Amino acid sequence: MFDPEDLQRIREARAEWEDDTLGPTLDRFGERRESFTTDTGGHEVDPLYTPADVAELDYEEDLGFPGEEPFTRGVYSTMYRGRLWTMRQYAGFSTAEKTNERFHYLLEEGQTGLSMAFDLPTQMGYDSDAAMAAGEVGKSGVAIDSLYDMETVFDGIPLDEVSTSMTINAPASVLLAMYVAVGDRQGVDREQLRGTIQNDVLKEYIARNTYIFPPKPSMRLITDIFEFCGEEVPNFNTISISGYHIREAGSTAAQEIAFTLADGIEYVEAAVEAGQDVDEFAPQLSFFFASYNNILEEVAKFRAARRMWARIMDERFGAESTASKQLKFHTQTAGSTLTAQQIENNVVRVAYQALAAVLGGTQSLHTNGKDEALSLPTEESVRTALRTQQILAHESGAADTIDPLGGSYYVEQLTDELEAEAFDIIEEVDERGGMRSAVESGWVQRQIQDVAYERQREIEEGERTIVGVNEFTVDDEERSENLEEVDPEDERRQIERLEDVRGRRDEATVEETLAALREACEGEENVMPYIVDAVKAYATTGEICDAMREVFGEHRSSV
Repeated sequence: MFDPEDLQRIREARAEWEDDTLGPTLDRFGERRESFTTDTGGHEVDPLYTPADVAELDYEEDLGFPGEEPFTRGVYSTMYRGRLWTMRQYAGFSTAEKTNERFHYLLEEGQTGLSMAFDLPTQMGYDSDAAMAAGEVGKSGVAIDSLYDMETVFDGIPLDEVSTSMTINAPASVLLAMYVAVGDRQGVDREQLRGTIQNDVLKEYIARNTYIFPPKPSMRLITDIFEFCGEEVPNFNTISISGYHIREAGSTAAQEIAFTLADGIEYVEAAVEAGQDVDEFAPQLSFFFASYNNILEEVAKFRAARRMWARIMDERFGAESTASKQLKFHTQTAGSTLTAQQIENNVVRVAYQALAAVLGGTQSLHTNGKDEALSLPTEESVRTALRTQQILAHESGAADTIDPLGGSYYVEQLTDELEAEAFDIIEEVDERGGMRSAVESGWVQRQIQDVAYERQREIEEGERTIVGVNEFTVDDEERSENLEEVDPEDERRQIERLEDVRGRRDEATVEETLAALREACEGEENVMPYIVDAVKAYATTGEICDAMREVFGEHRSSV
């Protein structure tokens, strides 16, 4: 990009600046810290960047133009000048009725997509009356025991007019089947259904532990979903390969990229081995990243991830379709950075994190509520979080030009640095037999745990400042009394509704569909049509998952 003679003059001029201008100032005043590094990666940050730091950058090969390979500058040619990112607030709590009310409220406030949270029993494939579910029903999200609950959640919400993201993994096949069934009940053509299921079970073994089945049958379910959606629900994203939870567990930015893309590689390989054409299913893959406080590192991370995925799909898998090489991603602001102390500060944190996601070119965004370190967010804090996105979109100017930080010497250098480190990690994963083997051995988990431990040590010893926690604290902080609470009676009411559904359905049909599902699991057929049949017979989430447990078994972690 730069003339060699110009670069040499810049290098000489910088050396002169360091000797004549910077040096005397440092000798007299020093700097406010001994060293400057990026937020989690420990990359040294120089005091100044010039064209010499990006001397090897090839514009066409490394940057290109928006909508063209390698997509560093964005996956679409117009980006936010054509259409803003989807504002998708994560919601779902307690009962289906209350979640339906919250969804309607958010849509009325200007939200442009729905994002559905499920309670822990649903995430683990248990019904609300299971012994394992006691005390957890409706706590971390909505309880979905049967198609009746899903129908209630989307009552009055036409599925051909909204896009819905569902944060569900181990039982993703069941919840997707329920969504398809609701669409069928509404008379919506399956091709009109839009949204995403997270469906990223490898990340569960790494970071969250809400898995059900062992890795091998879990991968089969995922590839069955790829095939089913490719044929039946082509506009639905079949997986959201999630770095968010990897980062929340303590990883660095480079690890977040590397482990997320390595998971993606594993899923693509599994689908190809199952006989699927990469250009048939890859366009329906999507990704999910966290956005943390170091704005420039986060922007570089998103840009590096896009460029890496384009190269991976081209070089590893020979993808020919442009859509197969586009890394499209959802972003959520960083829940683990929210503090219970001085919760108003969280509004500021979320705003900066949202800015980083937009500057980095996200396709959809969830902004956390300020009170989420203490409880589920109230309507007021959800509205503030949504308004944060709307102000960013309509008042800040950040959405007016594409990749506004592209060409920044620092951002380009950091993009290259993160990419190189992430590729090194992926190479080590390959040497360990791929991501599934690296996860089963516990190696990936240990890498993240080491970073998390070091970060916590830095906070406790005051090496890392957390405003309001270990610096700039207040002695007598008033605790907010305006917190969202789940009514303890909701669990009882949910169980009563579940019993009512069981009492009204045709038991013979339920047993017939579950038997057919077990037989499909034992063979090689795609299980999704059988799950849809069971769902429509009002078999419950737990019953369907139990039928698969009988055949697939349950995973037991050795880490």
